[in-house]
Amino acid sequence: MDPLWKQRWLSLALISMRVVLGCVFIFASWHKIAQPAEFARAIANYQLLPQALVNPAALLLPWVELVCGVGLLSGLLRRGSALILGILLLIFITALAISLFRGLDIHCGCFSSAIRSGSNMYMDILLDIALLAMSVVTFI
Repeated sequence: MDPLWKQRWLSLALISMRVVLGCVFIFASWHKIAQPAEFARAIANYQLLPQALVNPAALLLPWVELVCGVGLLSGLLRRGSALILGILLLIFITALAISLFRGLDIHCGCFSSAIRSGSNMYMDILLDIALLAMSVVTFI
């Protein structure tokens, strides 16, 4: 197999990973920006932040996700965006794991702020781990 062919496929895979990660976070930010009060309730359900920090987190977090997603898509802020999203994903994984350990049955608030129970938190954690792996590869 031609080494140049392998290099092209690897480049395509890395670019695809960056684009997917960017699109996921742009998509995830959209509803949170449009409905900050619902997202604040989703954050409050985790019972991890003091009440005084819930609203600022609900207002700031979606914009960070959006800017980082655009940074990944544009390629201009690739490493910084991947680093920030990686840190956020570690926080999300930790919050989900703590909530699962505490027996809370909450919706993660990842792609919808609608308050509902019965979310599959194990799948949410696995998805976040996969996204974290993509952010690490994109950063490197």
